Amino acid sequence: MRTSKLYANIDKCVFAAEEIKVLGCFVSRVGVRADPGKVKAIAAWPTPRSQKDLRKWLGLANYLHKYSAGYAELARPLSDLLKKDADWMDDEGHEHVISFQSRQLKAAERNYPVHDKELLAMKYALVKFRVHLLGTRPFVIYTDHASLRTATNSPHLSQRMARWLSFFAEYNFRVEYKPGKLNVLADALSRRPDYDLAHVSRVMTDLYARIRLAYQMDENYTPLERFLSAGKDAEVDRLSPRQCAQIHHYELADWLLHYRVDPRDPPRVVVPNDEDLKYDILLEAHDAPISGHLGREKTYQMVSQTFWWPRMYKWVAHYVKTCETCQRVKPSGHASAPLQSLPVPADCWKSMSLDFVFGLPVDDKGNTGILVFVCRLSKMVHLAPVREKVTGKQAAPLFLDSVFRYHGLPETIVSDRDPRFTGAFWDTLFQLLGTKLTMSTADHSQTDGQTERVNRVLEDTLRSICAEAPRSWSDQLPMVEFALNNAVHASTGFTPLNLNGSVESNKLKHRFIGPFAVLARHGTAYTIDLPKSMATHPTFYMGRLKRYHDPLGLPSRTEEDQGENSPPRNEAELSGQPELPVSKPASRTQAGTHASHTKGMTVPNGKSLGHSTMHLMA
Repeated sequence: MRTSKLYANIDKCVFAAEEIKVLGCFVSRVGVRADPGKVKAIAAWPTPRSQKDLRKWLGLANYLHKYSAGYAELARPLSDLLKKDADWMDDEGHEHVISFQSRQLKAAERNYPVHDKELLAMKYALVKFRVHLLGTRPFVIYTDHASLRTATNSPHLSQRMARWLSFFAEYNFRVEYKPGKLNVLADALSRRPDYDLAHVSRVMTDLYARIRLAYQMDENYTPLERFLSAGKDAEVDRLSPRQCAQIHHYELADWLLHYRVDPRDPPRVVVPNDEDLKYDILLEAHDAPISGHLGREKTYQMVSQTFWWPRMYKWVAHYVKTCETCQRVKPSGHASAPLQSLPVPADCWKSMSLDFVFGLPVDDKGNTGILVFVCRLSKMVHLAPVREKVTGKQAAPLFLDSVFRYHGLPETIVSDRDPRFTGAFWDTLFQLLGTKLTMSTADHSQTDGQTERVNRVLEDTLRSICAEAPRSWSDQLPMVEFALNNAVHASTGFTPLNLNGSVESNKLKHRFIGPFAVLARHGTAYTIDLPKSMATHPTFYMGRLKRYHDPLGLPSRTEEDQGENSPPRNEAELSGQPELPVSKPASRTQAGTHASHTKGMTVPNGKSLGHSTMHLMA
């Protein structure tokens, strides 16, 4: 080396070594062996899920061929899978289940909350497989309950969880979330073929198929769909900068794009920019009988649980605002006097309120009223039809049948001073059962304002559904009760179901008729263009008029979409005159503007218009 002028760095030299690393392998006096680091990388490679993944792994594993005798023969089963039309066959040597365990919940365990039940299953598995799992080697627990991933790290622990922590500390494991439809092995014992039902009826819809088809016509979501379906081979440069910044919110499942604001949120189906699709979804969430024509916030909560698209709240607000049925049956909002607050109950159905709604049309069983029970905490509602002359003694079985058998006895009951609730029967019943009856104070007739508010929503919903057949209102009560209990309540942020799981009446007739053109303004009154068939004076005080929003202004909404409850329009429209929108002035300044532009008005539908006008809607 000195003669050839070759120099060595002493820091890079190794002398008298038993083994040295040369060109990716280790050389010793006994021969050449593979680099342990590379062997470890090959062994830790994830299980291939496709031919492309298998080809990558075989290319990496080819490093071992010169260190393994008969490598080609060993790798032949995997190499054969790269052939065209080759099927993956599970043979001996692949991963397989070594044990199944399951048991029924004990009586006390059935009362556990869902989170503790899932944690109990994990604890039971660790006990049964203790001989295989106990030690320093880490292992993975797959569960379809995502919250278990952070269960042991939560700062807020129940007493039961605190007792279990010392047990979990004996094991070296991590919890990973796996959706239930993919976690099939865990459900094997409860999904035996002989447990299957003889026949299952499914509700089929083409909505998701329409959404998949609409993706192909939407230039905003087509690149996202292609990117997510390509997996690791996807090219990020095909996405716009905005899409790159938001790609972590999207995922692809069953060829449907899903959107999450937070990784812990449930996925929501992304609706493409197709107005027909959006309005069809809103039609089902607002106009259907089981939806009950509820307001903006509850309709938005209903839609946002399953679907997502940009500016969805504005879409819902505009749709509800222009719903013709809601405009006719719901009164304008107004400020009410402050009510005396009651103590907040400690649990659901610990305190409830009840009241009667009378004046409904007589149904087939002679009922003309509804007994309304409301949970003061969860806002859950139970409804029972009653006759007009129902007594307290007759109402008691309804209370037992509608409330007691499901929720037990409440600690307090709030009601008005109806003789039915203050009679000897109720006093004796509640005294014997240990219930304290809380009555409304004499100087404040709205102590039970919660039930009064429910009564208003109940009446509006029945008007929306039963306008064509008012006498069938009692048959619609189950759907109305479900609609009220399935809607998110503004005061709780949850649905009540989630927090627990002779004289024709005007009650169900539309509150307003219209629209009509404004002819003149007289201070705080307006003269409107009423049909000649209405035998009434055409001048009305502005407080009895309200703004009309044209529902046909939306491109995919037709008169048929308003349902069978939408009455015919006025004579001016039937004669060929153009349709006029309806306005309700919110102040004196706005009133002059609306009148000068000859906007339209709806007028209250009451007895003062005469019986004939009840059927002459415009």
